[in-house]
Amino acid sequence: MIGWRAILAAAALFGLAPPAAGQQASRAYAVEGDCGGRPATQVRMAEGYCLGRVWQRTGDEGPRMPRGLLELTNGDWLVTDLGGWEAGRGALWRLSLQPDGAVRWTRLMDRLSMPHTIAKGPDGRVYLAEMSRIIAFDPARPDRAVAVVEGLPDNRLHENRHPLSSFVFDGDGALLVNVGAPSDRCLDAREAPRRDARGRCVEEAEQGMVRRYAPAGNGRWSAEWRPYATGLRNSVAMVRHPAGAIFQAENSVDLNEPGRPYDEINRLQSGRHYGWPYCTDMRTPMPGWTAAEARCDQRTAPVSLLPPHAAPLAMLYYDGAMFPELRGRLLMSWHGYRRAAGRVVALETDWSGAPLTATRALYAIYPRGALAYPADAPAPQGKVLTPGWSAQAGRHPQGSPAGLAVARDGSIWIADDRAAAILRIARP
Repeated sequence: MIGWRAILAAAALFGLAPPAAGQQASRAYAVEGDCGGRPATQVRMAEGYCLGRVWQRTGDEGPRMPRGLLELTNGDWLVTDLGGWEAGRGALWRLSLQPDGAVRWTRLMDRLSMPHTIAKGPDGRVYLAEMSRIIAFDPARPDRAVAVVEGLPDNRLHENRHPLSSFVFDGDGALLVNVGAPSDRCLDAREAPRRDARGRCVEEAEQGMVRRYAPAGNGRWSAEWRPYATGLRNSVAMVRHPAGAIFQAENSVDLNEPGRPYDEINRLQSGRHYGWPYCTDMRTPMPGWTAAEARCDQRTAPVSLLPPHAAPLAMLYYDGAMFPELRGRLLMSWHGYRRAAGRVVALETDWSGAPLTATRALYAIYPRGALAYPADAPAPQGKVLTPGWSAQAGRHPQGSPAGLAVARDGSIWIADDRAAAILRIARP
């Protein structure tokens, strides 16, 4: 099994070719050759993998900002379209592959508000998360969609907002729902903490957490909720392992430094607090909060750090047939625009789905090289599937992978929202 450090050391040794000086690579994915039945992009991949272009927007048809992906039983795909960072600009599309390889789009819903996560529920219905609600529907009758969770906070007017809802189903059918923080660090305009009477962040009462909505039977969930896990700035990426554990990938705060803070993988457990807005990394007080206020020794520490500003947006366990060497691994999309992001990775895991970690590890950066994690901190082991996804003028943009999905044939589908593209990892 190839180790994370070995792969990143190789990336540092051979380097990642930078784009031409002073130029920005276009957002278009140039293609040449074949990648498992789709035109092959020129993104340099790990050995044994290629990145094909399923579709890229060139006119007015199809999603403007594709995010979530869900394959239907007939081979069509549902694709959520964020549309923009304002309410009512989103949509839900149906992608149909034609015999000649062309893509046909059908708009199923419009005027949605920042739709992101889409998944099939235990009852067979499709569930879709908007900014302030979660709806359920039969894909054959999207006009009959019903709201199953309503009244989620509306963050669209806030600076440093985190308006995207996300969810996973727990083993008992409960909905675990992300409610992102309404600010970056719970500070006011003077960079002073916004405290309540107890000296804690005033935003913690209802946001910056994962809520639990209990099942009420007959395809309904209780309107009442309770905090499931708190101290979480933005839990867009969540996954439940078949063994029962819930894992979350934390998008940490937006400090204007490329090397800090680190993003995180957390194992969510009921009643635990994970540090936001007081602590970051393993035990570091957040700027703006004193060590006495932060009380970092009392929070639940991450099971693993991730590179700074990786911005993980999706995670799933690979269970397909195309890549047996990846089976059981945790796939993640690192969406951020900074030097460590623009990657799809496959992390090694233990029996519970937790990432295997090592200390004194490295992470790759663009345009070339690698940097060290904190010496004693746990860092994930695995492989980068897309080591050459930096911006290359005339060839491809830096990757912005958002949604991930494993197709029935085992290929890995990716929604690149900044380039308005649907991509597919397959065998060369």
